Amino acid sequence: MANPSQTLHASFPSASFTRRLAAWVYDLLVATAIVMLASALALGFTALLTAAGIITLQGDMDHAGWLTSQPLYQVYLVLVVALFFGWFWWRSGQTIGMRAWRLKVQQRDGSRITPRQAVIRMVTALFGLGNLWVLVDFKNRRAWHDYAAGTELVTLSKEANQLYYWKEL
Repeated sequence: MANPSQTLHASFPSASFTRRLAAWVYDLLVATAIVMLASALALGFTALLTAAGIITLQGDMDHAGWLTSQPLYQVYLVLVVALFFGWFWWRSGQTIGMRAWRLKVQQRDGSRITPRQAVIRMVTALFGLGNLWVLVDFKNRRAWHDYAAGTELVTLSKEANQLYYWKEL
């Protein structure tokens, strides 16, 4: 028996620029909250290191000042955001914003994307600017990162969005 996502694949239209933008804004809010939580954890860890005498703060520097001066902290935040997007794209094809706007990233045949494709999408998305290509690519409505990763972003029907939601739980 065929996979339901592959059977229904032909009925899903490519996602419009407006839907992509709406999901991007929604996910930006979620990613901001995740960065705030990750920062709070890093601040707590920094305080523990200070209390243990492993690091010493100079002069009038506080924990946040010390933390933001560390290049590793910037890498940590980028990895946290990358894991957020990569995990959701790979596991269900939908981030929280994409689920709200009934969007799903998938391979061209309708199957789930691979972790490699998720990484390629992240690197080539240019913080969402790759979606501007949808305004030029009238025929396929695919973004730069879709072409680079061999993926597509489709708009699901309400029923299919519910099906994918319950299937992934």
